[in-house]
Amino acid sequence: MYAQVSAIAAPRPPTKTDMPEINRRSANFHPSIWGDRFLTYASEDLETEDNLKLQVQEMKEEVRRMLTSPVEEPSQKLNLINLLQRLGVSYHYENEIEKTLQQLHRTLYDRDDQENYIMQANAKIYFALQFRLLRQQGYYISCDKFSKFKDTNGNFKESLTSDKQHQKELADIARWWKDLNFSRKLPFIRDRVIECYFWILGVYFEPEYCFARRILTKVIAMTSTIDDIYDVYGTLEEVELFTEAVERWDISAIDQLPEYMKVCYRALLDVYYEMEEKIGEAKSYRVKYAIEAMKNQVRAYFYEAKWFHQKHIPTMDEYMRIALVTSAYSMLATTSLVGMGDIVTKDSFEWLFSDPKIVRASAVVCRLMDDIVSHKFEQKRGHVASAVECYMAERWWYRRRSNQ
Repeated sequence: MYAQVSAIAAPRPPTKTDMPEINRRSANFHPSIWGDRFLTYASEDLETEDNLKLQVQEMKEEVRRMLTSPVEEPSQKLNLINLLQRLGVSYHYENEIEKTLQQLHRTLYDRDDQENYIMQANAKIYFALQFRLLRQQGYYISCDKFSKFKDTNGNFKESLTSDKQHQKELADIARWWKDLNFSRKLPFIRDRVIECYFWILGVYFEPEYCFARRILTKVIAMTSTIDDIYDVYGTLEEVELFTEAVERWDISAIDQLPEYMKVCYRALLDVYYEMEEKIGEAKSYRVKYAIEAMKNQVRAYFYEAKWFHQKHIPTMDEYMRIALVTSAYSMLATTSLVGMGDIVTKDSFEWLFSDPKIVRASAVVCRLMDDIVSHKFEQKRGHVASAVECYMAERWWYRRRSNQ
């Protein structure tokens, strides 16, 4: 009886013909563009890979020894920790950094001669760094420590305000700029030489790089001037003449330029003549690399000028090829090495001219950030299309094409 009832109650499984058709939607997604590419891993030659790992490990151990070895000046350790953090590799040495800062906290801020110590020239340079690194690591450092730099009226001590070489350098650069008389002869340019010097202080502040700061500040000030000539004031015919003159890099080329451009061209060549004179024949190759970098810069400015006058909106790829150069990162990186010591070799310049990823990535960040911030102002005054306009135009074109 049970079997019979079960047999009667059991439903018949549905067949294809019994199931109603469902009108399903489809987005027509395309197949994965990667295919089976990542199913296999193509590593480098095992021997090469092992050698690289060994080299990396050796370098890590060398840095670890630098962190843990005793030094005469605590500022050396703080500077090393700061460099490791800025390079993004401090995670390899978290324990060593913690122990080092713990030790420095005890010795640096509990010493009896603290006031005399921080007033020494070298220690003054690193005082802010000491304060930041230790605070950042969670150590309590009172802001009252800064009062040691002030007099009874709360002002910075005269011994400090009359120092930190940099003021003398800035006075010399300001005098050079004033003697050029650009504010009268080229009134349309940005007068930002002081800001340029502050920027270069971020590149290197150490006393031994006085000459390097001087020439790099002058180069960036001249670059800003040339940029304004190409972007704001010059006609297409005039900037073409200036580009040709820069390509020749000879004072005789000045005759073909309009009067206002002669001022700029002469000042530009003088900056590089100063470089050659100061660094000597043995290092003159450095100036040649710096000149070639400036030529690349001016060529790229001319490309952008042509785009603007032709009302051409380039594709993003086309734009970035030129705009990464006009960001000036590569040119300034090259020039920054000219006035440095023997640590710089010809290989350093060859490496920079090989378009290394770290320089290219920095230029990408610089260019896109600058375009995002300034594009509204620049388009209002009349300027070559920025990355914002190029991207928007390209996206519009793709949408229109896909809808056809």
